[in-house]
Amino acid sequence: MSDHENKHEESLLEKISEKNKGHDSSSSSSDSDDDKPSESSMKAKVFRLFGRERPVHDVFGGGKQADLFLWRNKKISAGALGVATVIWVLFELLEYHLLTLVCHLLILALALLFLWSNAATFIHKSPPRIPEVQIPKDPVLEFAQALRFEMNRGFAVLRDIASGRDLKKFLSVIAGLWVLSIVGSWCNFLTLFYIVFVLLHTVPILYEKYEDKVDPLAEKAWHEIKKQYAVFDAKVLSKIPKRPLKEKEKKKD
Repeated sequence: MSDHENKHEESLLEKISEKNKGHDSSSSSSDSDDDKPSESSMKAKVFRLFGRERPVHDVFGGGKQADLFLWRNKKISAGALGVATVIWVLFELLEYHLLTLVCHLLILALALLFLWSNAATFIHKSPPRIPEVQIPKDPVLEFAQALRFEMNRGFAVLRDIASGRDLKKFLSVIAGLWVLSIVGSWCNFLTLFYIVFVLLHTVPILYEKYEDKVDPLAEKAWHEIKKQYAVFDAKVLSKIPKRPLKEKEKKKD
């Protein structure tokens, strides 16, 4: 009897130990499952410059313009940058004028075609085939509609800022215009356009290549800017008297 009881007790102990092991494994697996979303959430909360959640290519529209700025086709990107450089050298360094350049190019093209057309009868060769050039209607309308949309959106933003609803946006726009006016005093519009064009061809591709190093630095700078703005808000902006909402509504009525 004693041997039977001992065996029964040992079997009970083995069952209890197996249950405990199963419970520990399930708890450990549940803990690991709990850890997984936390890790994924930590990865999802990685700071990205300008708060973007998409690749740099998608931020630029994901089309031909993104391929141009991110050097997906090196020949086209280098060609566009080269043309912009030639235009800047002609008009800025050599002080060539746009009307003069257009007239000289037309004179050269017309003279070559005219001489070729007349010389073809003497040398018994076919005259040049001058293509019929026409501006298509659809691209011009699409460009005009896109330009109209952007201009209307800009006017709406300016109207919203001038209405006095968002002081932070007002100060940021004023600061941006002030910086732009300072830059405009250093150089003319063509040089400024060329600088922006070169930056668009260099900064995005460099950022896409080194974004893991740039984003932590940008995060620190952004936190410092927010800290300084909080101090400025507490010392200056919070002391500016604001008009009650009721008065605004009465004036609207």
